[in-house]
Amino acid sequence: MFLVENCANSALSALRAQEAGASRIELCAGMPEGGTTPSFGEIKLARELLTIKLHVIIRPRGGDFLYDETEARIMLEDIRMARELGVDGVVIGCLTPEGELDVPLMRRLIEAAEGLSVTCHRAFDMCRDRVSALETLIELGCDRVLTSGGAATALEGADELARLVDQAQGRIVVMPGCGVNASNIQTLVHRTQAREYHLSARSSYPSPMRYRHEGVSMGGVVHLDEYSRELTDPDKIASVLHLLASLEE
Repeated sequence: MFLVENCANSALSALRAQEAGASRIELCAGMPEGGTTPSFGEIKLARELLTIKLHVIIRPRGGDFLYDETEARIMLEDIRMARELGVDGVVIGCLTPEGELDVPLMRRLIEAAEGLSVTCHRAFDMCRDRVSALETLIELGCDRVLTSGGAATALEGADELARLVDQAQGRIVVMPGCGVNASNIQTLVHRTQAREYHLSARSSYPSPMRYRHEGVSMGGVVHLDEYSRELTDPDKIASVLHLLASLEE
């Protein structure tokens, strides 16, 4: 009845999500930037470790979703690489300067991904007109759209998500994401009627390093904790799945 996709920041996170019962992985690097294309090695190892569906984000950088030809060629090469490594799907999204879907570039990427599942990521949330954009995604042949309903979180965008689900009428999967967790999953189900949900479900785990050189950051102006690691938390996945199962009874 329900499907849970984990936004995994590594092959290890992906494996932890699979063990907790997730149905699909969206593998990403650069999580503080909203997700960028993971490395060849990360995708290859994730594919070797996983038996569930593996989708990979195709995004060459953080920031906006307006791409030049060099970036377009990078994305096309990354799709080729992902296909060769045996992924099940890719996650894409491109906009024009006017905030509309970049249809020519989207079509090039979708054609390169022929035979793979295609999800439009939250570039959709930055569109000027989501009603029109959803119809465009359907015409392009996208399988699903990951969206918060144009709001800061899926819960805040629940009314818009419900409207999108109604507009879709089964022609494309509308998958709520951003801030989805055990505290709001049942509310989101009741309010949106969506069947697939996207969540990171991460927790911070301390580094096993004993020697620590404090006060020095590898992130420049972005100061991250050098001695902790964000990983998918199996307990968080399991909690969401338990709550969803209770709605299926």
